[in-house]
Amino acid sequence: MRTNTTRNAMILTGGLALLTIINGCTATAKKEAVTTEKKPEIATFKLEKEKLSTALQLPGELSAFQQVDLYAKVSSFVKTLKVDIGSEVTKGQLLMTLEAPETNSQLAAAQSRLKAQEALYTASKANYDRLYETSKTPGTISKNDLDQAVARRNSDLAQFEAAKAAYKEVSNIRDYLEIRAPFNGIITARNVNLGAYVGPSGKGSEFPLFTLQEQKNLRLAVSIPEVYTGYLKDGHEVTFSVKSMPEKTFTAKVKRLSGALDLRLRSERVEIDVPNTGKELLPGMVAEVHIPLPANASTFTVPRKAILETAEGIFVWKVVQNKAVKVNVKKGRLTDGKTEIFGELNAGDEIVTEPSEELREGNVIKP
Repeated sequence: MRTNTTRNAMILTGGLALLTIINGCTATAKKEAVTTEKKPEIATFKLEKEKLSTALQLPGELSAFQQVDLYAKVSSFVKTLKVDIGSEVTKGQLLMTLEAPETNSQLAAAQSRLKAQEALYTASKANYDRLYETSKTPGTISKNDLDQAVARRNSDLAQFEAAKAAYKEVSNIRDYLEIRAPFNGIITARNVNLGAYVGPSGKGSEFPLFTLQEQKNLRLAVSIPEVYTGYLKDGHEVTFSVKSMPEKTFTAKVKRLSGALDLRLRSERVEIDVPNTGKELLPGMVAEVHIPLPANASTFTVPRKAILETAEGIFVWKVVQNKAVKVNVKKGRLTDGKTEIFGELNAGDEIVTEPSEELREGNVIKP
């Protein structure tokens, strides 16, 4: 009995010792795992320069190359209408005639005054000429009479010139009764009918008589963000599409740059001339503009995940002697998962690929 008891005690003691060893090994393994989790390896890459060619997608608006609203200058009534919406017109073509009976009376009165002043001037001039010829004989005409004749002639001449100017003024006003096209284009709006009262003020003048647009050439206006203004120059070619023809791509060239930034949008207005002889495009259409941004020089590019944007700013983490160093940067163009950056960086710098917000200045990093 005693022998069996001793044997059982030895077995129990050995089991406890073995369990203690196993527990110790397990605790050691867990401790090593925790240590490994606390100090993981962090992925980094070498910073290099490359030429980045990208493209920019921006909305733009098509407008007529020229557009004008035509109004009546004098109070009158619509007498005839020669065109309607959709009519193609040429420069100088008669679009409408107006009627103002009082203008005809004013013209007749001005013409009568002109003829009366012309007769007076003719008579005074003839009188002066006769006196002048007679005065060549000494003692026949006094110098005072000759001076009076000269003054009368000059006064009648001034009155005659004033009458001519008044007659021309009324004639010009009468010419305003004919509305003509200032350039080639299409009538896109008509707001009057026959017999309607029109004039420079009051009821009937709220809307233009006609709206004329030149549509064989269009303007495509695009606002370029400040960061991209240096890449687009006069003469650069761009492509665009419109919703009504999504399968078709149009090509045009940059013609005008404003040279200043809009203070509200912080962008530069750029105008692109678009030939439209086939009239496929219409003013007012919204276009999706594809603007190529060529590579002007080699710049630093990093994966987008390497950049952290927080309330403190935009920065990347650089590894210096196995320690984290924060470097503030500015972003440039974006393409294929990469971002162009500018900051106090050099080629060959070790940059953290995917930094976390828990990373702090001076943290030890094992690349």
